[in-house]
Amino acid sequence: MIKAAELPDTIAIFPLPGALLLPRARLPLHIFEPRYLQMLEDALKTSTRLIGMVQPNEVPGRKENGLQTIGCAGRITQFSETEDGRYLITLGGISRFRVVQEVQGFTPYRRCEVNWDGFDRDLGPDEKDPCFQRPGFLKLLERFFDARQLSADWDTLKEADDELLINSLSMMLDFDPEDKQALLEAPSLPTRRETLVTLIEYQLRGGSESEMIQ
Repeated sequence: MIKAAELPDTIAIFPLPGALLLPRARLPLHIFEPRYLQMLEDALKTSTRLIGMVQPNEVPGRKENGLQTIGCAGRITQFSETEDGRYLITLGGISRFRVVQEVQGFTPYRRCEVNWDGFDRDLGPDEKDPCFQRPGFLKLLERFFDARQLSADWDTLKEADDELLINSLSMMLDFDPEDKQALLEAPSLPTRRETLVTLIEYQLRGGSESEMIQ
């Protein structure tokens, strides 16, 4: 486990639309672009092996996308190389951060100065959700899965810890990047669960404020 004092002031940034990483969760990634292969190689040389996942933010009149102000850093916990030189890696979520500014340099990938203040809870133990009403949540989720023609291991979902369940669904479900950002920025697990429920209900209404589909 990385301690707060070990978190660097500058990290490599991987701006991938719709990809959400949360603390204590795991995100598999497929790395193949030359600049990100270089990013991976450089990150593996550091003691923390951190890569910052940040949602890009389109800026009118600017060729290169901006970045959302809050991202989440992940430690490279697994990696394997394919025969054609691509990498399959897994990031373990460590802590969220605020982007202070981009750092100009000679790397082909983007790097940012970051601030970790305000996210101390991310480095602690799993969060709990004392008010979580799992049966009602699972019924809502089942309706959502049926509407999307998705399958699920319901026995596993019923037994999963609160944080694992809420964070895994937040990362896996197909929401818009701005919705993913709202889930990332939720200050606590109960708030993230409430945000997730709102997004699911919104999708069930067909993306409108009309009466929910029965």
